[in-house]
Amino acid sequence: MEANQPHITKLLERCKSQDKNAQLALYKRYYNAMYNTSYRILKDAFEAEDVMQEAFLTAFTKIQMYKGEVTFGAWLKRIVINKSLTQLKKNSRYLEVKMEVIPNDNEQEETIEYTELKAETVLNCLQNLKENYRLVLNLHLVEGYDYEEIAQILNYTNENVRTTVSRAKKKLKQILLAKNTQTQAYER
Repeated sequence: MEANQPHITKLLERCKSQDKNAQLALYKRYYNAMYNTSYRILKDAFEAEDVMQEAFLTAFTKIQMYKGEVTFGAWLKRIVINKSLTQLKKNSRYLEVKMEVIPNDNEQEETIEYTELKAETVLNCLQNLKENYRLVLNLHLVEGYDYEEIAQILNYTNENVRTTVSRAKKKLKQILLAKNTQTQAYER
């Protein structure tokens, strides 16, 4: 199971015996990370909280199915992502988002000074992207899924995921460049 974290292994064993204190301890340990994962997908604090709660209930109900092939955190995160995506589909927002055409200019691209970028700025800009761009970039860049895993999660083709990620990165770069230009103009 969690070879490098024997404490987690003991908590998981206790959870399999329906130990409420062990469940609470796991909940407290993983709450923030799972909430943030859900929030990045749903962009709604209340929905993220609900989905995260449901994910923990599901995890504790199906804890016997956890075999330890991946860390418990990764297993739980997959449940949170799946429930978040299901909620997004229920809200119909997922289906309403259209692909945005981003011009592919052959002009000299402006460069961003990445060393001066703050993570908070990038995450804020990421949250302002269209749903499909925000979703694939969150799964790819923040959650660390590769193209094939994203294709499975979203039921897209690999080519569609690659194209969407590429377009989303271009759009994010445009937003960051515009923000950088605004900041420089403001500082003058």
